[in-house]
Amino acid sequence: MDWAISIFNYIVTVVVVLIYGLLLYAFIAKTMARVQGRVGIPIYQPFLDIIQTYNKRTAVTHGVMFDLGPVFRLAGGLGTLAFIPVIYGSEVFGNFHFAGDLLLVMYFVFFGQLGMALGAGESGHPYASMGVSRGLAQMTAFEVPFALAVIAVFVQYDSASITEIVAAQQGSIYNWTLFTNPFAVIAAMFAFLGMSMYPPFDLVTAPNEIPIGPPTEYHGPYLSFLQTNRSIFAGAKLILFMNLFFGGATNLPIMMIKLWAIYMIPVLIGVAFARFKVEHAIRFFLGIPTLIGIIAVLYVQYWGT
Repeated sequence: MDWAISIFNYIVTVVVVLIYGLLLYAFIAKTMARVQGRVGIPIYQPFLDIIQTYNKRTAVTHGVMFDLGPVFRLAGGLGTLAFIPVIYGSEVFGNFHFAGDLLLVMYFVFFGQLGMALGAGESGHPYASMGVSRGLAQMTAFEVPFALAVIAVFVQYDSASITEIVAAQQGSIYNWTLFTNPFAVIAAMFAFLGMSMYPPFDLVTAPNEIPIGPPTEYHGPYLSFLQTNRSIFAGAKLILFMNLFFGGATNLPIMMIKLWAIYMIPVLIGVAFARFKVEHAIRFFLGIPTLIGIIAVLYVQYWGT
């Protein structure tokens, strides 16, 4: 009975995160359109896109791995969200958290991307292969400052439990990792720019150069799965960053405000900068962000409390 309740609560969490992620995507798309002098999409357009693509049928396939690519991608988003407590202290939005869940979440964060790379690579389309190679190269680069930031959090809170990390940040805004170890937050937010894939780090889809990138050959329900995961996975990553660095959330309105504020950082940078080349992006992540990540680890090891 406990497992049935937990699964039901998790389904509720997925639905809430999916709806919020789609609304957030529509809001961001409309914001960027306004900055560029366009009208932009209606707020309900992402919902229509998922319904429309799911109801279309296609006979295009390139093998078993091609078919499993969207499944792995969606499993990565759902798995990441499953082990992250969305709202601290909530039974409904607590999910399947346990001691050491942060390690498992880090594996799930990249599971979907690697699965998608295998699926898209089997399609044989040059745009897909180009997007995969760029994506894996950039992912390898931004993993370095992100991993260093997470290691700093491990050392600072002496725990790999996301719930315990959030609990340690309660009581005052000054208990947030943002204030207790700003170096870790800066390194992680630099990595988040690459994870979000907005300019100048939109190398994977590269509009006007390799349109769409890895999902090039995906149509119908396959594309619907990818669109669904885009919202769930984006929400899961935002919740993870909120929990690790910005004090988590104790109720739904605070969660929505914090997620929106975090997501606006790569969006605002995206409307201000042009796209990097692959070598420039890799050099960037392995430069100053990695150095800041090293400083974050040293800070909590020798000077942090």
